[in-house]
Amino acid sequence: MLPIVLIPLLPLIGFLIVGLFWPYFKGKGHWVTVPLVALSAVLSIRAFMDTLNGPPIHFVLYNWIHSGHFSVSISLMIDHLTAAMLVMVTVVSTLVHLYTVGYMKEDSGYDRFFSYISLFTFAMIVLLISDNLLELFFGWEGVGFCSYILIVHWYERRPSWMAANKAFIMNRIGDFGFLLGIFLTYNVFGTLDYEGIFRAIPAHLHDTIFPFSVFHSTESASVLTVIALLLFVGAVGKSAQIPLHPWLPDAMEGPTPISALIHAATMVTAGIFMIARLSPIYNASPTALMIVGWTGAITAFVAATIALTQRDIKKIVAYSTMSQLGYMVMACGVGAYGAGIFHLLTHGFFKALLFLAAGSVIHSLNGEQDIFRMGGLSKYMKLTFVTMLLGSLALSGIPPFAGYFSKDLILSDAFQSGPRGQIFWAIGLITAVLTAFYTFRLIFMVFTGKENFSNDGHHGHAPHESPLVMTIPLVILSLGAVFAGWLGDRFDIVGYLSQSMTVPHLMETSGISDGTLKMISVLAGVVGIGVAFFLYGRPSGVPLALSKSFRPLFNLSRNKWYFDEIYDAVFTRPAIFLSHILWKEVDKGVIDMIVNNIASSCQSAGASLRRLQTGQLQNYALVMALGLFGMVSIFIFMK
Repeated sequence: MLPIVLIPLLPLIGFLIVGLFWPYFKGKGHWVTVPLVALSAVLSIRAFMDTLNGPPIHFVLYNWIHSGHFSVSISLMIDHLTAAMLVMVTVVSTLVHLYTVGYMKEDSGYDRFFSYISLFTFAMIVLLISDNLLELFFGWEGVGFCSYILIVHWYERRPSWMAANKAFIMNRIGDFGFLLGIFLTYNVFGTLDYEGIFRAIPAHLHDTIFPFSVFHSTESASVLTVIALLLFVGAVGKSAQIPLHPWLPDAMEGPTPISALIHAATMVTAGIFMIARLSPIYNASPTALMIVGWTGAITAFVAATIALTQRDIKKIVAYSTMSQLGYMVMACGVGAYGAGIFHLLTHGFFKALLFLAAGSVIHSLNGEQDIFRMGGLSKYMKLTFVTMLLGSLALSGIPPFAGYFSKDLILSDAFQSGPRGQIFWAIGLITAVLTAFYTFRLIFMVFTGKENFSNDGHHGHAPHESPLVMTIPLVILSLGAVFAGWLGDRFDIVGYLSQSMTVPHLMETSGISDGTLKMISVLAGVVGIGVAFFLYGRPSGVPLALSKSFRPLFNLSRNKWYFDEIYDAVFTRPAIFLSHILWKEVDKGVIDMIVNNIASSCQSAGASLRRLQTGQLQNYALVMALGLFGMVSIFIFMK
C-alpha cells in the first residue's frame, strides 16, 4: 500500500518543502523536487508492472465526506487505464523537471517554478487515481489552478497575465458544465463512485428529463445524454476543443517547460482521460457519442489549417497539440477509446520532445520564436535537430515512429466503425496531410536553408547547442518517439487498456483491410512532407505567390479563423459596453445620485434643525408647550 500512496504524495512533498521554504533554497530547489518526482515515476512503473498480470489495485484511504446518504472517500484506484497514464505522466514530468534545471537557470522565480510544477504533477496524479467524480474534480480543478499560476509565472509581462486570465475564464466555462454534470449524476444515481454509477446505468437507460422546462419547453431528452454532454463540456474546455480552444495557443506565453507539461502530460489530457474513464456513460448515449466525434474531427481539421501559416515556433507546436487532441476525441466518438488513449500515450512523448526541442532553439537564439528569423540551425544544434526531426516524423505518422502506430490506428478504427466514421476518416486523412506539411515546414525553415538569424544584431552570440541537462531529456524522449508506438503495438497496449473500458455496440467493419487503411495514412504523411519540401525545403517564391493568390484563405488561417475577433465582438465588447453602462449610468447616475441626495437632504435637515439649538431655556419651554398643545388638540379631536 505504501508505495502506491507515495506516487501522488512525493510530488506534493516536493511542492510543500520548496514552496514553504523557497527563500532558503537560493536556486537549489531542484535538488528536492527532481528526485521526488523521479521516485514517483519509478513507483508508477512498478504499479504498471503489477497490473500486467494482477487485478486492479483499489483501496480507500479515508472517508472524506459523509452526510446523510452522501458519502465520498479519498481512494486510490489503479487499473490498466490509470497505470498506463501514470507511467506517461510521471516519466514525462520527471524529464520536464530535469530540463527546467537548464532552461530556467537564470530565472528569478526558479524555486517558485519548481514548487509549482511539482504541485501540477500531484494534481494530475490525483485526477488519475480517483475512483469517484468528486475526487476527480478535485484533481481537475488542481491542474486548472496550477496551469494558471504557471502560465502567469512572468507576471510582470502583460501577455502572460492576459493569457493566464484567458485560460482561467475559458476553463471556468467548461468546468461549470462539468460541475452541472456531476450534480445531475448524483441526482440520478445517488452516488459519485464510478462502480456504483456504471452498475446502475442499465436501470436508467430510458429515463428522460426536460432540460429546457425553465423556458416552458416540453421537449424531453435522455438523462444519460444530458449527463454525458454536460461532462463533455468540461472536456471541451480542458482539452481545448472547439469552441473553447483559444486559450491553448496563448498559454505559450508561459515558460517552455510548462508548455510541454500542459500539452504532453497534464491539463489537456485530462479531458480525454475523463471521457475514456466514463466510457459506460457515453456508450449508453449514441447522441453524445456523435457530438463527441464531430467535435473532435472538426477540432483536428481547424487546428491543422491554422498551424499552416503561423510564424511562432511554439504556437505551431501548440496547434498541432490541439489537432492531435481532436484525433483522440474523435476516436472516443466512434467508441475506439483504446486507440484514443494509445495515441495520448505516444503523443505525450513526442509532443514533450517537440516542445522541449523548440525551447532549446529559443534558448539558443536568446528568446527568438519567429521561424522566419531562424534557418540553418542544424549546423549549430545537431542534437536538437536530430531529436526534433524524430519527433516530427512521429507526429507525421511515418513508420516506424510512434504516431504511425497510434494515429493511424485511430483512422483505421474510425473507417471500420460505419458511414459516419468514414466521414471522420476522410477529415482525419486530410488533417494528416496538413499535419505533415506544417510540421516539416517548421523543420525546413528552422534547421535548413538560409541563416536568417545572422542578419539580426540583437541575438548577441552565435547559436549553440543546449547544455546536457537540457539535451539528455531530449534524447530520452526521442527514444519514446521512436519506440513507444512499436512497443504498444507489439505488446497489445490497446487490448490491455480495453480491459478498463467498455466498447459501444456500434463497431462495424468495411471491406477494406486495416493494412490498406494504414498504408493510405502513411501516404498522406509522405505527401505532406513532399509538399513542405517543395515549398520550403529549397529557395522558392511559390509560398508568397500562393499566399497572394489565395489571400482570403491565407488570412483565415493566419488569423486563426477569427475566433478571437468573433469572441471579442460577441462577448467581450458587449460585456465591456454593458459594464460601462452599469458603471456610468446605473451605479454613478442612479445609485450614487440616490445615496448622495439622501445624504444632502439629511445634511440640509440637520442644518435647519441646528438653528433651533439656541441654548435659551424659554425657547425650549415654548416648543414643549406648543408640542403639548398639539398633542392635546389631536387627542380631543380624535375623541
